[in-house]
This record gives sequence, structure tokens and C-alpha cells, in this order.
Amino acid sequence: MRFSAESSVNMSTTPERAFSEVRFLTVAEVASVMRVSKMTVYRLVHGGDLPAVRVGRSFRVPEQAVHDYLRDSFIETA
Repeated sequence: MRFSAESSVNMSTTPERAFSEVRFLTVAEVASVMRVSKMTVYRLVHGGDLPAVRVGRSFRVPEQAVHDYLRDSFIETA
């Protein structure tokens, strides 16, 4: 699953309002939510599977993007 602008975080028409409503998570927080290592999160970000914003030398991931990724990755087993 690749990230595209159309499937990103739902944002209203005014960017200032949209970004103030978005909750960003650190890579460590994303890893905790997903129950994976930080390296796995970095691979998802660098591979384009999970959108992120670069802040200085670190990344921030929109919380909704994490939930969307998990929802879209969910598979049912027998």
C-alpha cells in the first residue's frame, strides 16, 4: 500500500485549521501503537507506505495515517 495525497489525512479547505486539528505521533509512539520496532516504522516511512513530516532530524506521523494503514492492512483469517 503506497501513500497518496488523496488518501492522506482528511483536511478541510484551510490548511491552518487542518494542521491544528491533526495529531502527530513520534516514530516511537507509532511503533508502540503498531507493536513493531522503530526500524519497521522507519522502513514504512522511507518506503512511502506511511506518510510522515520531517521535523528537524526526526519524523512525525499523522495519527489518522497510522489508523488508516492498520485498517487497510487488516486481513481476516479462517
